[in-house]
Amino acid sequence: MVISYRFDLPNPTSIDTYLAHEGYTALQKAIGMTPEAIIDELKASSLRGRGGAGFPTGMKWSFVPRNTGKPSYVICNSDESEPGTCKDRLLMENDPHQLIEGMLIAGWTIKSNKGYVFIRGEYRYLIEIVDRAIAEAYTRGYLGKNILGSGWDFDLYTHSGAGAYECGEETALLESLEGKRGVPRLKPPFPAVVGAFQSPTILNNTETLSSIPVILRKGGPWYAELGPPKNGGTRLMCVSGHVNKPGVYELPMG
Repeated sequence: MVISYRFDLPNPTSIDTYLAHEGYTALQKAIGMTPEAIIDELKASSLRGRGGAGFPTGMKWSFVPRNTGKPSYVICNSDESEPGTCKDRLLMENDPHQLIEGMLIAGWTIKSNKGYVFIRGEYRYLIEIVDRAIAEAYTRGYLGKNILGSGWDFDLYTHSGAGAYECGEETALLESLEGKRGVPRLKPPFPAVVGAFQSPTILNNTETLSSIPVILRKGGPWYAELGPPKNGGTRLMCVSGHVNKPGVYELPMG
């Protein structure tokens, strides 16, 4: 197990549990790295988006322009609405700090100061869990001003959708986040360049962002070897219906 190994620990949502099991060490490492080095590590990992499209994550992050004079944003797509899919719910229920750390690393990489976790409307009970984890991260200095003495500030918020299936599409999600009707935008431009509030944006799925910390801790090549060429790592698989052992399983890609 790579991203689900904390699920069975006592009180897995607590920041104390997370810190006792390598929590926020990847962020500490990332703050000592350049954005280019972080992106190179992601490229070496062969991590692909876990939201469905499977686009290479390192390449996606590299598309975000810097020094545009505009703010940049990190958005987590937790609008998990596909029938039979419940893996992102488990990640937020059982290891919210892993997601927060992944978003912080994304924020550091593009020098963003603000992020949002967009949570499916039917998952509103998860907002309390994620908000509690966010509050803990603020208390310990992992969110807010001058994170880990770096001089960098980052604030994180949750945002509930209204249950629209269409908002699982990234640009419809952005429209909803901005208070508009959740209708997909024409592309290009893509969210990396013109995303949230018409600004450069990293927008990734919950599982994708939750995979970032372990890649930074153990290295891209280590992660890549868990899967086939050009498709590294593990993935959470949802099995349901008339089967002997329904559930969510973490398995190597391939």
